[in-house]
Amino acid sequence: MSERKMIIGVFVAQHGHHEAAWRSADVPADAGICLDHFLNIASIAERGKMHFYFLADCAGVKEEKLSAIARVGRNDAFEPLTLLAALSVLTKNIGLVATASTMYNAPYNIARMFASMDFLSKGRVGWNVVTAGNIFEAQNFGDDPLPEHRIRYGRAREFVEVAKGLWDSWEDDAFVRNKETGIFADTEKLHVLQHKSEYFSVRGPINIARSPQGYPVLAQAGASADGIAFAGDIGEVIFAADQTLEGAQDVYRRVKSRAQSSGRDPSHVIVTLGVVPVVGRNDADARRKLEELQQLVHLDAVIGVANRQFGFVIDLAKYDLDGPMPTEMPLSNQTQSRQRVLIELAQKRNMTVRDILYQVAIGRGHMLVVGGPKEIADQLQEIFENQGSDGFMILPPTLPGGLEDFVDLVLPELRRRGLFRDDYEGATFRDDLGLPRPKNQFSQRRHGARPSGSAHPEQRSKVPADLDH
Repeated sequence: MSERKMIIGVFVAQHGHHEAAWRSADVPADAGICLDHFLNIASIAERGKMHFYFLADCAGVKEEKLSAIARVGRNDAFEPLTLLAALSVLTKNIGLVATASTMYNAPYNIARMFASMDFLSKGRVGWNVVTAGNIFEAQNFGDDPLPEHRIRYGRAREFVEVAKGLWDSWEDDAFVRNKETGIFADTEKLHVLQHKSEYFSVRGPINIARSPQGYPVLAQAGASADGIAFAGDIGEVIFAADQTLEGAQDVYRRVKSRAQSSGRDPSHVIVTLGVVPVVGRNDADARRKLEELQQLVHLDAVIGVANRQFGFVIDLAKYDLDGPMPTEMPLSNQTQSRQRVLIELAQKRNMTVRDILYQVAIGRGHMLVVGGPKEIADQLQEIFENQGSDGFMILPPTLPGGLEDFVDLVLPELRRRGLFRDDYEGATFRDDLGLPRPKNQFSQRRHGARPSGSAHPEQRSKVPADLDH
């Protein structure tokens, strides 16, 4: 029996992660705007005792050509923070992680919204920090072209530090709410941020108490050089994508090494590998399910998605589908890590353009595992026990069916092997993941302690007698 247990979450796309999922007979066509659908998925995940429920986001239509937009099923969906707020009061145990960009939001608003949702959920919220990586999203906010990769990560670092400073505006016991004395808040325990640096000028304080977790769990998915550095310095749950054990091990080592060199405990940085499981009663049944989905794919849709994964630096519609996949192309200024994964995959396997499109249709470059429960558990166990991950982000090919297959068939097999837990293990998301609750950086200073993960150098905590002073 293994003492170390897998951390497992579900990445919830509207219909599922296969590009033709919306056409499957057992998937609701309007899934993206159906609250009952998302709640049903959460119920299945909670029944499986999964650690978290993850929602991605892009503030815009992702595809470039109308031929692709007409056929993809991802441009009709809830804004994730709105959906997360609803799920926070309709679920009980599972961690809830939503994506919010540091490019096209303000730190104050994001800090306030996540603190609010942490209270609503009784401490079960996580923030997937993204820098934004789509040119059409950028154009919706007046950026054309998308700012450089390096600049986006610089802004993201400062954004997160400002948010942490705002979450620490009030010490944990600052709101005394004493009806007899008439004192609602102890202002000795109020800290005004007064942040001013390269990207942001934020006075503070936030107008909500310090939330149950202190900070939401911070998630991150970048695997470029900048992304690895950001993950190791700031991230607590890392979403990795690779096609091989060796590639997953490399990302795992780099993230853990960066965390350690930054003075962090590497065990407090949880690396999960994205996996698309096609689960059947046996291998033949699983391959039949996959082939049925592949038959529903239209080339216009998958070419549009593939062009986006490569950062729109190439148009695969102009190439012979049965010719070799071109691997010499400019570095994308969008999602560089996914471009790298697909290029390396094509090189290692001598893939054709059609082969790459096949891979993109299934899960946009995430690892595909196909088979019965034992075969899939074997593959996950090999990765987990050989330091390829601390667990997995499950990307069901269809929803809810693909998740039900994983929960009802694969998770029992993992439990039989002692690799996955039997029940939830903490009151908050942090507790359940085994992550510490961050101490308030300003209260530590007030008591003469040096805080870990201190605020940006330009942040100053001030408690004036009059906030307008």
